[in-house]
Amino acid sequence: MSCVPPRIEGYALLGDSQAEALVSKDGSIDWLCQPRFDSAVSLAALVGNAENGRWRIAPSGHVRRTRRRYRPDTLVLETDLDTAEGSIRLVDFMPPGGEAPHVVRLVEGVRGQVRVHMDLRARFDYGRTRPRLRRIDGAEVAIAGPNSVWLRTAVETRANDAAVQADFFVSAGELLPFVLTRHPSHEPAPVAVDPLRALADTESFWTESGNAAVERGAAMTTQLKRGTNAFPNQEAQACVSSRHSS
Repeated sequence: MSCVPPRIEGYALLGDSQAEALVSKDGSIDWLCQPRFDSAVSLAALVGNAENGRWRIAPSGHVRRTRRRYRPDTLVLETDLDTAEGSIRLVDFMPPGGEAPHVVRLVEGVRGQVRVHMDLRARFDYGRTRPRLRRIDGAEVAIAGPNSVWLRTAVETRANDAAVQADFFVSAGELLPFVLTRHPSHEPAPVAVDPLRALADTESFWTESGNAAVERGAAMTTQLKRGTNAFPNQEAQACVSSRHSS
C-alpha cells in the first residue's frame, strides 16, 4: 500500500466550527488542526506521508467498494467500506463546544465480519515533532512539550515508538468507538466524552445552525423585497441600492 496521500479532491471535511480535519476515501485522517483553524497541526500526512501524522481506520483486506455521504444538513461523515468478508461503516465527526476538542470515530459492522486495522501516528508541528507514547488511565497518550493527544477506546491497542495500532474484528450490528482528544500536556487528564451522546449533540448542532441560517436568509429576503434596511452597515445598503438603480 502506498504511503502517498490521495489528491485533495479525495478528502472530506470534518469540523466543529473552530477546528477541522480532512478524511480520505480510505478512512485516513491526514490533516487535523486543533483547537483552532490556525493551530499547528497534529496530523499532516496531507503535505507529506504517513510519517507526518495520520489516523487511519480501514479493513485489513482489499476494499472492493467505497461510498461516502454526510448525514443530512450536518458535518457527520459516513464512509461505507465493502470487502469480500463483509462491510463496515465509519462515522466520523468533531463535536462542537466542550472543554477540549475531540475527533470521534465510530466503527459499525454492517454485513458479515471484517478484520479492521487502526493506525494512529500523532506528529505535532506539521509532522516535525514525534511525541513519546504513554498509557495513562487506560488511554494511549502522545506527548510532546506542551501538546498531547489522548486516544480512548475499548479496543485493545498496542504502542511502539512510532504509532498506536490495533487489529480487531467487527461483526454486523457491532459498534466500536474511538475518541481522540487534543489537550495541553501540563493539565489534568481531559474529561472523557460519551461517543453516542456526542453524536446526537453534534447532529443537533448542525441541523439547528442550518435552520437558523435559513431563517435569517428568509428574513433578509423579505426585508429586501419590502425595501426595508436589511443591512446594519449603511455603506453596504448604499452599495446594493446603487446596483439596483443602475
